[in-house]
Amino acid sequence: MRVLALCSLLLWLPSDRSTAEMSRVKEDEDYWNASKCKAFTFDDHDEDGLSQLKESKRAVNSLKAFVEEDDEDWERFTWSGEPVGSISWSIKETSSGNRGRDTKSPGTEKPRSESSSYSFPKPVSSYSLGSLFKGKTRQSSFQSLSDDVLETNNRHYAPELRKPRSEYQDYNGEWSIEDSVRRMSKGKVCSLERFRSLKEKLQLLDEAVRLHDGNVITAVLIFLKKTLHSEILFRELKERQEALQHFIHFLKETEDQQLLLELLRYLEWTEELALCKYREHLNIVDAEQRRDFLKSKCLSLPFCQDDAALVQDHYTLLERQIIIEVNDKHLESSGQDIFRRHPRKASLLFMPLVTTLFYSCIYHYTESEGTFSSPTNLRKTFKIPEKLYILTALAARAKLRAWNDVDALFTTKTWLGYTKKRAPVGFHRVVEILHKNGAPVQILQEYIRLVEDVETKISLGTKYKCHDVVIDTYKDLKDRQQLMVYRCKVDRGSPEEDKIDMILNNTQIRWKN
Repeated sequence: MRVLALCSLLLWLPSDRSTAEMSRVKEDEDYWNASKCKAFTFDDHDEDGLSQLKESKRAVNSLKAFVEEDDEDWERFTWSGEPVGSISWSIKETSSGNRGRDTKSPGTEKPRSESSSYSFPKPVSSYSLGSLFKGKTRQSSFQSLSDDVLETNNRHYAPELRKPRSEYQDYNGEWSIEDSVRRMSKGKVCSLERFRSLKEKLQLLDEAVRLHDGNVITAVLIFLKKTLHSEILFRELKERQEALQHFIHFLKETEDQQLLLELLRYLEWTEELALCKYREHLNIVDAEQRRDFLKSKCLSLPFCQDDAALVQDHYTLLERQIIIEVNDKHLESSGQDIFRRHPRKASLLFMPLVTTLFYSCIYHYTESEGTFSSPTNLRKTFKIPEKLYILTALAARAKLRAWNDVDALFTTKTWLGYTKKRAPVGFHRVVEILHKNGAPVQILQEYIRLVEDVETKISLGTKYKCHDVVIDTYKDLKDRQQLMVYRCKVDRGSPEEDKIDMILNNTQIRWKN
């Protein structure tokens, strides 16, 4: 009996276990069939594998739509029931993809003939999930997807879009002459190469001149310069003076000396041609070579009489400067006193005539008229006006504080043998130059007294604090009120205040007020 009971028990237990397993499988099937999305299976014989793979591809590629849409009325779920686009979903997708690549072995890979489901690799999205999680706006770039989340070596970038056809039309458009010039005046790109005939090119130039746009005229002239023979271009420009002036200015700015000389010869502008040739000396750095160029090439040019005299003076001045420079370098190296007390700051070569005269008044003021470096020799040779000579010599000698030389400049003798001070530039200018060079008050007072205009004299005396001049002027004017007002401007207890009090207490003066 015990044996029969044990056998029946053994027969019954497997039956109950099998029933329990069947019940659990049925519950699982009911769960998966009741979920919102079917589970993705990797079964080789699954007929829906390809469709599920395509559905996964569409879900990944639809991320851009999530960013661009404002109203999200619907929600997608994965086969596991999680919303597509959530943080946990993206992490699982990334980790599962990495594990799949790491654990995959060559032995488990199925041949392509067995199933068509493996003939399509799982695509990698070219849009960044990080742009969703980091709060980027819809205008942010989607090109950094794999760097932000997937961390893969395969990077996919959005393709470069072609430019609109309207932009290509700016370069290739068949514009008329008027439209081309108008577009150029607005700063737009316009090709002129399609205008091939001479008639079209001249019409293009005339239209540019008609608009009075210098930039457009210059652009058209550059085009004509490249595409026309120089003789034809010169002939047509001769009839269009405004375009001709633009072209000459353009050649001067670009320093196209050869073409400019050809144009001037064709136009028979002899003086302009001579001046253009004369300008070439500026490119010569060496002083002696420049002197020789002026002598051999420029003195014989067909200048007018006045210009020819100026060119001659230029050559003579440069020749003098070379002689003075060589001599002064020798004196400077030998330690002459004037060069030791006042060292030279620059070379004399290529300096203007006024600068050369100032230099001679500094270092060669006492030399006789027979020497090339004498100021009087320079004055006589180059016919320097008296006013210019006086002002230059005054500034030079005042700079050296040689007050006796300054006094000698304005001292003249009358026909009776008396001495008199005279200034062709006006003593008010003399006072200003002396004050600028630090002249003492006694020197300033002496020359302020020589100013003829009373108001100017008082103004200068007040400005440079020459009180004795102002006090004596008010005394001569017998203006008691102004003298009392000026008494308030001087320092208390000073000699000037005592002098004013003494004048005010003088009963012999008949005051006007």
